[in-house]
Amino acid sequence: MDAQRLALIDSTAEAAIAAGDVPGAVIGVVRKDALVYEKAFGCKSLVPEKVSMTEETMFDLASVSKCVSTTVAVMQLIETGKVRLVDPVSYYIPEFLPWEDLETHEKVQITVQDLLTHSSGLDPSLPDVPGFVREHGKNCPEALMHWIATEAGRNFRPRTQQLYSCLNFITLQNILEKVTGERLCDYAQKHIFDVLGLRHTTYFPLYEGSPYRPDLAQLCAPTEVLEDGLVLQAEVHDPTARLCNGGNSGNAGVFSNVEDMAILSACLLNGGSWNGHRILSPLTVQQMFRIPENNAPEVARALGWDCYHQEPYTCGSIFNPRTVRGHTGYTGTSLILDLETRTAVIILTNRVHPADSGSATRLRSTVASIVASAITD
Repeated sequence: MDAQRLALIDSTAEAAIAAGDVPGAVIGVVRKDALVYEKAFGCKSLVPEKVSMTEETMFDLASVSKCVSTTVAVMQLIETGKVRLVDPVSYYIPEFLPWEDLETHEKVQITVQDLLTHSSGLDPSLPDVPGFVREHGKNCPEALMHWIATEAGRNFRPRTQQLYSCLNFITLQNILEKVTGERLCDYAQKHIFDVLGLRHTTYFPLYEGSPYRPDLAQLCAPTEVLEDGLVLQAEVHDPTARLCNGGNSGNAGVFSNVEDMAILSACLLNGGSWNGHRILSPLTVQQMFRIPENNAPEVARALGWDCYHQEPYTCGSIFNPRTVRGHTGYTGTSLILDLETRTAVIILTNRVHPADSGSATRLRSTVASIVASAITD
């Protein structure tokens, strides 16, 4: 890669900070098996005091958790025969209702694949988290899953459209926990993060009795300052994950840093193996990144991963959008993997700090274009 061209990332990140888009960022670039660029910019926190960003800083990955944890975990269950893509959700969660045509009363079961590709038609989210907590109390995962299974909207016939939904991945979490008997946070730690030797990647569940890592918590970049003045740090920003699922949630909850994300990226680009440790088979990785042929063309998603051939903004203007898979997180994080050149672009920011007013959109696309243009072979 062209080192001088990669160095242009510096001014791009600094411009985003100067514009107030993000307080700071850590950016990493992986090419094949090497971390070829890694640098921290700006501030880790602005309140209650200014603290400089470091490359060791851990970030709330928000929805990037969906692909680096929940999806990988579910694919592990699929390749060991414990779960099938074609299985109806009701096979694991009996009370889970199908989609029903209101005129003909035809019913269509929602499948595991539908959840992974956001083609289930489930509502995007829990509409009133504070009200739900008032009714059921904090950390109410059973009540949340019952609501998704029996009350959440089924907005269209499965596999005909796309509607991004955190409820899809909370449902996948519940399937995994029923099949394995383990919480998602514990399963992912044991079967993904620890296998790869990721020392700065974990969930921060709030359940009593969960292991709490103060050594890692202090490394976390804070996110939003809440109405009561509390600065969220080492607690997931997403309200449903934090208040209903206690931090152990299929839609959000993983915290990580750039070096660990680089290892995970290299592992996936290498067919599921890193440094002699395998988390997925090569064919499983290929299937994970493939767009299911039985979905309508409007469903432009692979299994758990975004595809960019319809809206290639996050992957910039130079990468082939048909060969890029990735995901963004509400807090400002993003990960894209170009399967053709075996390149990953990792952008970790806390754009929601302190007042949920920043934006990482321009930074993501401009950095991606710089990285793509720096590839020389």
